[in-house]
Amino acid sequence: MKVLAIGSGKAPLTDEQKQQYMPTEVPATLKLYLDGKMEQFWFRGDVPGVVFLLNTASVDEAAETIGALPLAKAGLLTFQYIPVGPLMPLGMLLQGK
Repeated sequence: MKVLAIGSGKAPLTDEQKQQYMPTEVPATLKLYLDGKMEQFWFRGDVPGVVFLLNTASVDEAAETIGALPLAKAGLLTFQYIPVGPLMPLGMLLQGK
């Protein structure tokens, strides 16, 4: 299943927070990508935060996976988890309906 994990921060990270967390956050995120658990990732343009597209067995697994990342673990990012899938009505086009 695919899950969107939408992360929001209360404020942009300070320089001190970046120095503290990013040396472990970036490799941990990259490992999820290389392991096939994270398919895509973006910075948010509206507020401080990120959006991840995950490949997991469940929403609970997605929350557990993201919850282990340093910024989430420290409470600097909070996440909303949304299961997503194919746009099923498109199948009607293939059936000629």
